[in-house]
Amino acid sequence: MSTRKKGNNTPHVLVVDDEYFNYEMLSMALSDAFKLSYADSGKSCLSNAIAHKPDAILLDVCMPGLDGYDTCRMLKNTPETKDIPVVMVSGLESEQEQQAGYEAGCDAYVIKPFAIQSLLEKLKSMV
Repeated sequence: MSTRKKGNNTPHVLVVDDEYFNYEMLSMALSDAFKLSYADSGKSCLSNAIAHKPDAILLDVCMPGLDGYDTCRMLKNTPETKDIPVVMVSGLESEQEQQAGYEAGCDAYVIKPFAIQSLLEKLKSMV
């Protein structure tokens, strides 16, 4: 079953963020280029990514419960999701935080606030 409904070649991006407002902002900015879906936690990200395999995942770092680092590790250690590119999005900008993201397995680390255009280019290069 394909998750690409919006035109046959529209890449599907799963946005994982505990703040729905952030998803709404990304949806307005990225919906011309991507089909977006939403998960509000690390746990729902995992089940969603297995059930409806996205072409990429935009993953917030700071979430209650399972944070972005743990979620990324789980995604990269699950056979069904290990090859999905993960872009971590965070307000944490220290080199240690970015390093922790890459050690968890993310493919890119984007610091908030970010330019939508640079995020768009990063996502397009991955899918």
